[in-house]
Amino acid sequence: MDGTLLDSMGMWRNLGRDLFLCHGVRPPADLEARIRHLELPELADRCSALGVPGSPRLLEAELRGRIEQFYREWVYAKPGVSDFLAHLWADGVRLYVATATDRPLAEAALERAGLAGYFQGMVTCQEAGQEKHEGPAVYEWALKALCGRKRNTLVFEDVFYAVSTAKNAGFRVVAVYDAWEKPQAELRRLADYYIMSYEAFFRVPSLPEGQDKSQA
Repeated sequence: MDGTLLDSMGMWRNLGRDLFLCHGVRPPADLEARIRHLELPELADRCSALGVPGSPRLLEAELRGRIEQFYREWVYAKPGVSDFLAHLWADGVRLYVATATDRPLAEAALERAGLAGYFQGMVTCQEAGQEKHEGPAVYEWALKALCGRKRNTLVFEDVFYAVSTAKNAGFRVVAVYDAWEKPQAELRRLADYYIMSYEAFFRVPSLPEGQDKSQA
C-alpha cells in the first residue's frame, strides 16, 4: 500500500527525524539506518535513548498521533493509480491489499485516497504474524483469500526487501518506482516487471506525421 498505492513513504522515512526536530533535538546523521524496519514501540525506545525528551510510552503515542493525522487528513494516491485500478477492476482482476500498516490506519488511508472500493479485502503484517522483511506470510495470506495461484498473481512492491521476499516465495513481482527508495537499479534487476509510474499505462504514443489513427 505505502509507496505502491499511496504517496506516503516520505512520511514514514521522516517520522523519526521529525520527532527529533519537533523536540528541538538535532537527529544523528545515521538516524535512518538506526531506525529502519523498527516497529513503533521500538522506534520510540530508540529515539528516547538517542536523546528525544519524554518517556518511550509518550513518544510512541505522539508518533501514532502523527501517523493517524497523516492518513486521515493528508495522504494522497500516487498519480494514475486510481485509473489503473479502475481498469483492472473493469477487467475482473481481483485485488487485495497486503500492508505493514495497522488495519484502522490503512482503511482510513484508502478511504481518504478514494481507493478502498477496488479491493476484495485486506491483510496486515500484524494479522499475518510476520513482517515483510521476515517472510512472505502476508502475501500467502492474501493469495489464499483470493483463492488464487502464484503463477496468476502479481505482487506490487516499492522497496527492495519486500520485492526480494515475494520473489523468494515464488511470486511474480512488479517493482513500482518511488522516489524514497534507493537505488532503483537493484529493483529493476530483481523484479519481473518495473514501472516508473501508473500514468505511463495511459499515455497514447504520438503517431508518425501523416499516419491516420485508423492505421495505428
